[in-house]
Amino acid sequence: MSNPRNITRVLQLAGLAGVVLLFLVPVIGSRALVQDLFGVLTLLILAQNWNLLAGFAGLVSVGQQAFVGVGAYAMFACVILLGMDPLVGIVVGGIAAMLLAIPMAFFSFRLAGAYFAIGTWVVAEVTRLCLAQWKALGGGTGTSLPKGTTKAMTGVPEIKAWLGGSSSAASDALTYWLALSLALATLAAAYWFLKSRMGLGLQALRDNEEAARSVGVNPIRLKAWVFMLTAFGAGLCGALLFIQITRVTPEAAFSVVDWTAFVIFITVIGGIGTLPGPIVGVIVFYFLQRTLADYGTVYLIVLGCLGIAVMLFARRGLWGLFTEKTGIELLSLRQLPPEKIHAR
Repeated sequence: MSNPRNITRVLQLAGLAGVVLLFLVPVIGSRALVQDLFGVLTLLILAQNWNLLAGFAGLVSVGQQAFVGVGAYAMFACVILLGMDPLVGIVVGGIAAMLLAIPMAFFSFRLAGAYFAIGTWVVAEVTRLCLAQWKALGGGTGTSLPKGTTKAMTGVPEIKAWLGGSSSAASDALTYWLALSLALATLAAAYWFLKSRMGLGLQALRDNEEAARSVGVNPIRLKAWVFMLTAFGAGLCGALLFIQITRVTPEAAFSVVDWTAFVIFITVIGGIGTLPGPIVGVIVFYFLQRTLADYGTVYLIVLGCLGIAVMLFARRGLWGLFTEKTGIELLSLRQLPPEKIHAR
């Protein structure tokens, strides 16, 4: 039998090669492929954030669409009302979502379990209804970015000159690279955070809150930080998504199916509470979407059946099942004793 450590190294090298290949997609691939993978990457970003929130902090939220929607609307406000570059609007969108997380946490943290989940969804719906009254951004019917906005973004002319295509293709390439960079940054930040002292405290809270309290972990403060940080990531992703879409409406920006239900599905089937889980989940989701999308309701039925099967027979998700059967681990968060670290 092959040594799991050697196989792990091979998988790490394959992952590195895959990242390099992903960066080259706008250069060697079609525009349709770039747009498809952009959608996959944005779902991965949202899944990584939700996994950190639910899988590691134990905060099962169904209101993450609130942060996506606020991030999108903040970006549109920056562009349409203030005349800013959309790339600046992305940062503002992340900050706006993080600011929304403060009052949202104040109310929802008073709840627990299913009540917390419903509470976050209610806050998301209230936020959607409020932004639907913003007449300057189209009210309930929404609005579009001014014509030519995405083609004039910082970096688009240079990418157009380099790739030799149209301004629209260059804009797609820029948003794709931003999405890929944000996905990698989110994964790296989550790994660093979870290996830190605060991350260990967060996992201790998830496993046994009373025991964590007894060793000095402050659950409210720690969970609030995670809630705000994941809101920031979701807000950045929401702003980036709607730069590519170029039109925002309350229903699209605050879609519970697109930005929360699919994200939960990806995380659960991949492996909630593991860092590679959302990556595996989004690959499976993309494969099923491309294979079954033309079959209408059959596509949704297969997704539902797969989700049920994983929850019944592979509680730790597909990545957890793979790790259990092979002993191979990537991005492991387990802390080794000092003698084993020195032995390595």
